[in-house]
Amino acid sequence: MDTKAKVDTPSKRPIIERRKINQEQLSRTIESSTRRWELIVFPSLFAFILLAAYGFYMVYSLATDVHFLALSVDANMTIMSSNMQTMSDNMSTLTASVNQMDLTTQSINENVQVLQSIKSDMTQMTHSMNSMTHTMGNMSHTTRIMSRDMHDVGRPMSIFNSFMPW
Repeated sequence: MDTKAKVDTPSKRPIIERRKINQEQLSRTIESSTRRWELIVFPSLFAFILLAAYGFYMVYSLATDVHFLALSVDANMTIMSSNMQTMSDNMSTLTASVNQMDLTTQSINENVQVLQSIKSDMTQMTHSMNSMTHTMGNMSHTTRIMSRDMHDVGRPMSIFNSFMPW
């Protein structure tokens, strides 16, 4: 058995040594490949984390800006709504005044022969014209307020111009 063990050992030895050398080369190759990957993957991972944080900041900043824009538009819409209501009231008054003026004009046409009735109708017409003048003044004032408010609404909307590519 001794001779057999001696015969087997030398023949197996070079194969084991070759495998050991191949394993060492494989180990060194894997180690150098791992180092190269570490040089690529870790900086890339760091850059991804930085870009993700910056993207979160940009979305948060945009959400904050849109929130303030919505608050501003809401306040301006409230003002514009009250001005529209005032304008609607003034238009109702104007309609009533125009109707009154129509009645007065009809009365003048019917009573043209009598000078006294013309005088009284002219007085009524003067009052109606004064009411209409007052109503027109209110309408002019309301239109100026509405124009100013539309200008104020236009300013917050100009923020969107910085986001548009054209």
